[in-house]
Amino acid sequence: MQKKITPPYTQRHVLGLNFNGFHRINYLEWGNPKNDTMVCVHGVTRNAHDFDFFAQTMHENHHLICPDVVGRGESDHLINGQGYDYLQYNADMNAVLARIDKPKVDWLGTSMGGIIGMVLASLPQTPIKRLILNDIGPEITRDSLTTIGEYIGRAPDFRSRAKLKEYIRNIYTEFHPMSEDDWDAMAETSTVRTKTGKYKLRLDPAIGDAFRESISLFDIDMWDTWQAIHCPILILRGKESSFFSKEVADKMVATNPDATLVELEGAGHTPTLRNDAQVNVIRDWLVKNP
Repeated sequence: MQKKITPPYTQRHVLGLNFNGFHRINYLEWGNPKNDTMVCVHGVTRNAHDFDFFAQTMHENHHLICPDVVGRGESDHLINGQGYDYLQYNADMNAVLARIDKPKVDWLGTSMGGIIGMVLASLPQTPIKRLILNDIGPEITRDSLTTIGEYIGRAPDFRSRAKLKEYIRNIYTEFHPMSEDDWDAMAETSTVRTKTGKYKLRLDPAIGDAFRESISLFDIDMWDTWQAIHCPILILRGKESSFFSKEVADKMVATNPDATLVELEGAGHTPTLRNDAQVNVIRDWLVKNP
């Protein structure tokens, strides 16, 4: 039975700085700050509520921080859409880390959130103690990025939330597990109603333009970043993922002795961490890597 999500979290914000001024970074705080802290960062088109089931399951023994990356969810949109890049995202997440004021944190990153995590974990004096990567690695094909570029930021306004739900089901076909209740919750937390009564995604369309302009003629290669990470790493891969290949995942394990790979049945890009089986993979790994 699908676990009902109740909101035992506190909604907070911190200010980030961009070239045109300050912007609010929204985040959800779950659990007791006296416990170990885990920062959970979503994928490129998603928001903090993607971790609701995970945080609901984990918050009694963990302190979880789930931000909306700028331009998504309830965080502000940038005045200049060209500012949507990893330099800004990394700086914003540093502002979040400074706000929570913990010397060490765990990091759970889905896709884009994992890229941010890899960069931060590779740097000198990183506060990241343990790194969990959800269906992402240091090598991303141009074709995979182009596929995302075809739809990101291009969603129309919808007459009803049901129509928007149908749209996201078609976009996120590899998400797993997803019950009907999960799709309903995603539609609710991913949308805002316009003044005309229609529904639109909680996503700045300018993110799509910046994303498409960032795609080069070559695949992304972050292997140097990967080699600079020296903490326990859990790699989650959806067995049916079209974005994160088995070859890249195996190479990650072969080239970093601190890495552990777990493949999740039935999932593509991405495992949603919306059932106990997927959550327990992370829970068990944390116990084994204190």
